[in-house]
Amino acid sequence: MVYRLKKALYGLKQAPRAWYARIDNYLVSLGFERSASEPILYVKKNEAETQLIMSLYVDDLLVTRGDNNVLSDFKVKMKEMFEMSNLGLMTYFLGMEVYQAERRIFLSQQTFAMKILSKFSMESYKPISTPMAIGMKLSSQRAYEQVSKPSYRSLVGCLFTRPDIMFAVSMLSRFMHCCNEQHLQAAKRVLRYIKGTLSYRVLYNKAENLRLKGYTDSDWASSSDDMKSTSGYAFTLGSSMFCWSLRKQNLVAQSTVEAEYVAAAAAVNQAIWLRKILDDLNLHQEGATEIFCDNKSAVAIAKNPVFHGRTNHFSIKLHVVREMEQAREVELIHCNSEEQIADIFTKALNAARFIKLRKELGVSSMETKEEC
Repeated sequence: MVYRLKKALYGLKQAPRAWYARIDNYLVSLGFERSASEPILYVKKNEAETQLIMSLYVDDLLVTRGDNNVLSDFKVKMKEMFEMSNLGLMTYFLGMEVYQAERRIFLSQQTFAMKILSKFSMESYKPISTPMAIGMKLSSQRAYEQVSKPSYRSLVGCLFTRPDIMFAVSMLSRFMHCCNEQHLQAAKRVLRYIKGTLSYRVLYNKAENLRLKGYTDSDWASSSDDMKSTSGYAFTLGSSMFCWSLRKQNLVAQSTVEAEYVAAAAAVNQAIWLRKILDDLNLHQEGATEIFCDNKSAVAIAKNPVFHGRTNHFSIKLHVVREMEQAREVELIHCNSEEQIADIFTKALNAARFIKLRKELGVSSMETKEEC
């Protein structure tokens, strides 16, 4: 005798796959097109007109309407097939607080931040203006007293992904296996910074021209342990940054130029993916996507193959920059270091520079919703 499973339940290994297959088939039957670049994105179109955009996260659905009648019909059909509730205008999703006003949207994590401060008893600590001290180099080789790994991992794991603390969080995450007192004090500094910026949020204004633009930067040999560099990039679409990333490079760059070129390759790959997503949303990008880099030599290598003598040791995959330049998908453009927004993702900055770049990222204070 055997049992036949009729319904995939929570906790079963096959459950996520079974659930996704079922809802995917149903959404396609309703006329939605699944994005080839992002499997959880579905778009319903009427020729060049976008009627509905739906994003799926496990069993949570976000729907953006373009047509009220189509939206109402979609809700009725979904309720006929699945047990679901309509929560109305989005105000909270996956730990993110959302406030929508006329022609603008605010994203905040104030409630979650207050819970973190309470959990680690940091409510009474004095706030500080930057998440990481300028010039600080964290290392696993220095003689500091070891601290509890579970406590340190819990603290760092709670830190969220607001763009202004991304660099500090990335650095702290590198020492989960060998945390010491220096790392713990650096993590507590981030909490002190969060305490002073509880009311800060990311603001998105309505923009008429949705033009994709990117910034890429690196910090050469920033890791004291293995001398690897840090790459960072950010993309804007209209008003504020909506996509950002930083990570330690996989290889040891032999020069600042190589480190910048590696960072540029990562930004180019992301730009190609974003362009495909925007095509799915009928937001076609005409011409090449501009990506700003503050290293003239890296820009020259991307544009001029004569530099092969200096780059013959580069990994072949890095030359996607040059290939996409020639295909006019992206264009690497030199900018001054002062204009490089991605600088905030690659190194600790002084307060004045940090505050300036934080504002350009779209992160600013909102004491009350009414003030905005």
